[in-house]
This record gives sequence, structure tokens and C-alpha cells, in this order.
Amino acid sequence: MEKNVTGMDELLAGYAAGTLSYPAQALVGAHLELSGQNRSYVSSLETLAGSGLESCEPVALSDRETALSAIFETDAADLNDNLPGAPLTRAAGMQTSGVPGSLQAIVGDTLENLPWKTLLPGVKECKFEEIDGCNSSLLWVRAGRAMPSHTHHGTELTLVLKGGFRDEDGHYVAGDLAYADGDVDHKPVADEGEDCICFAVTAGRLQLTGPVGRWFAPFMR
Repeated sequence: MEKNVTGMDELLAGYAAGTLSYPAQALVGAHLELSGQNRSYVSSLETLAGSGLESCEPVALSDRETALSAIFETDAADLNDNLPGAPLTRAAGMQTSGVPGSLQAIVGDTLENLPWKTLLPGVKECKFEEIDGCNSSLLWVRAGRAMPSHTHHGTELTLVLKGGFRDEDGHYVAGDLAYADGDVDHKPVADEGEDCICFAVTAGRLQLTGPVGRWFAPFMR
């Protein structure tokens, strides 16, 4: 699947530690729902993190009663700093709509009636609000169509929900997660025979490369 092993390992370690941005955390969670490829690795990381906590020496808590009172008076949702500020609901599991449970707080529980906009011929996009400094969107690419060549000023995470695509790093199908950064300059092409739908999270600016990409750049801002 992915060739950027170091970046992927860091991403999965961040998921296990709960340190990713909310959209990235949701994307990796959806990947683990759809694919068994990295489940055992993430489970091992979580077990290792738990073992580390158990081996730590306890530290005395100053003003224990005040601290406990503050915790019990706090709304449970506020204790999770990985959730976005706006109240969002999440349904569990994979629905017939094709939206994994981990993404439903961002995407909703169906791909129908979303505000899709034409980005390029054969390519539609549905953008969601920025959370934790990251942009997230759904991309719908017609079968056989290619995205413009591009690289990244930051990172791009792409989870395939339906269909598949190829680029210079490999072939990705439903459940696969692609990791790209500034070292990657690629041109994803959707598989023939079925449209490709992906959920993408980007941190930083995308830069189109090549003559075709530079021509389309003004339309993609």
C-alpha cells in the first residue's frame, strides 16, 4: 500500500497516543474500521503506552479535593480536547451509506445530499469546516480520471471509501490510507470501472505542479 513507512508509523503512533488533530484522528479511526492492515500494530502501541503508565511512579496530587471537584463539575465532552468545539454526533459502525462511524461526526451518516461542487472536469469536492488547523473534504473522482500532479507544503492524508486509485507510490483501494508530504509529487488516477470517493485531511497548502496543474491552479483556491 504505502511507501512512506516512517510517516505512516508516526501517524499511527500519534493516533494511539491521541495526539493527532481531530480530523486526522477520525480518518485513521475510519481506516482501522475498514481495513485490518494496521489494527494489530495500533493495538500493540496502545498496549505499550498502557504498560508505560503502569510502570510510572505515582505523584502526589496537591489540593486533591479541589482538583476532583473541578473534574466532576466539568461537562464530560469538555474532557476530550481532541473533539471540535461544535457539538457533533457520531453513530457507531459502518453504515449502508458507506460512511464509517469514525467519520460521521464530520461527514454525516450518508453521502447523499452533500453540497458537492465541481472542482475539475470529472472531479467533485465537498469541503467541511476547518478543525484544529486542518482542512478536510470528500473527493469524488470519476472512473479513469486523473487529478492534476501536485505536491504538498505540509501533509495530506487520503482514505479511500469507494473504488480505488493509483499514483507513483502504489495502488489504493477501499480502506487504504495514503500518506503524502513535501517529498511526494504525485498524480492520482482513479481506477477504471468505478468512481473513486476519498476522505482527505490536509495540513498546509497543496501546490499544483506541471503545465496542466498550473493552468487549473486559479480554479482550485
